Amino acid sequence: MAFTSTQKYLHISEFRNDMVILKDGTLRMIIMCSSVNFALKGEDEQSALIAGYMEFLNSMDYPIQIVIQSRKLDIEGYLRRLNEAQKAQPNELLKTQIDGYRGYIKQLIEMQEIMTKKFFIIVPFNPLGSKKKSFFSRLKESFFPVQLIRLRKEKLAEFKDEMMLRADNVMSNLRSMGLEAVLLDTQSLIELYYNVYNPKTSQNERLKDVSQLGLEA
Repeated sequence: MAFTSTQKYLHISEFRNDMVILKDGTLRMIIMCSSVNFALKGEDEQSALIAGYMEFLNSMDYPIQIVIQSRKLDIEGYLRRLNEAQKAQPNELLKTQIDGYRGYIKQLIEMQEIMTKKFFIIVPFNPLGSKKKSFFSRLKESFFPVQLIRLRKEKLAEFKDEMMLRADNVMSNLRSMGLEAVLLDTQSLIELYYNVYNPKTSQNERLKDVSQLGLEA
């Protein structure tokens, strides 16, 4: 019985230059941003946030995707550090207090599924969508989009410059609303997708640095 590689069903071709290259030849950059508790803001602050968000949307002439990733809070690492601190603590009273605190935290997590949320904005770019090219030129390129990018890797630097203009615009608007925003690099992109497609495995197996994998960042 032949087994088909999972990679066949993924839309991703490769990660390069802090970009995700999809099999259809389009590119993506991913921005991770913080959040604010809208309900705890005053009326004036809420109005300012709504106005800032409207300005953010109106400033773009291209689509974006907003993704919220929810995961059950993993505190195994924290509990291990507490255990190590307890063993290294010479004071018996503090040892007992650490043990009680560790038990309380563990019980709290078991009783209630405490979730962590991460927020991402996906910025797209289609290098084959240039209006300067003829219809037949774009049609020819659409049959071999990924191969075309591989043959013209020097163009990736140009594509990245154009994508950075979009990403900088998005991050600038986010920061104007009081949010923190950071562009994911190649290593972070690989880890993000690895965690998404391997939620259980990723908790116990960490990926090596991309430079150690012999890949071009």
